[in-house]
Amino acid sequence: MPTIHTDAAEALAGALADGMTLAVGGFGLSGIPADLIDAVRDSGVSGLTVVSNNMGVDGKGLGVLIEAGQVAKVIASYVGENKLFAQQYLAGMLEVEFTPQGTLAERLRAGGAGIPAFYTKTGVGTLVAEGKPHETFEGELYVQERGIVADVALVHAHTADAAGNLVYRYTARNFNPVVATAGRLTVAEAEHIVPAGELDPNLIVTPGVFVQRLVPATDRVKHIEQVTTRPRPAAAVA
Repeated sequence: MPTIHTDAAEALAGALADGMTLAVGGFGLSGIPADLIDAVRDSGVSGLTVVSNNMGVDGKGLGVLIEAGQVAKVIASYVGENKLFAQQYLAGMLEVEFTPQGTLAERLRAGGAGIPAFYTKTGVGTLVAEGKPHETFEGELYVQERGIVADVALVHAHTADAAGNLVYRYTARNFNPVVATAGRLTVAEAEHIVPAGELDPNLIVTPGVFVQRLVPATDRVKHIEQVTTRPRPAAAVA
């Protein structure tokens, strides 16, 4: 059973240290553990390696850690929405390990499953594969990718029960399930926490065995990276 905390700072107490590796769920600003990210910023830890699909935007999501100068290395698949990130990278202030999106998901899944490495065709013949072992299987060349195990994993769920079982909402599910399995310590924030046993077992995505700490998420505005709209068609007249 996970310990249940009153706020994100308390949930992360004693878990953070300079130079550690954080795996963080979310995709852009969708499904990010915003409270936990803010608590990491407020803790003042530095020299972090952050593993995430991308680094949010300027001033929001993981962008707040870039802004605070707390990140030394990023392992991600896409970083194009964050101007400060680009500036720090081009200035040599930030090390970046670009990883194809599917490969990143599989590296996290492998780490959570205890698989140290695997082979994939994705990236063969590109900069992504430079310096990595290669192997030929059935006449096709593959590159070896290492599984990722983070010191701490941070995830956001829509609903959790007191046993730590997690359910995600629509596209906010994204990277959260694989991140949740890849942490030596996993901390989850959830919009709703219900008593153990109230969740339908068929709907649980992350089993509670992977979650060590749980905290209610605060009610906050859920920002959107790119707002795209179109005129609503007029209602048909009977």
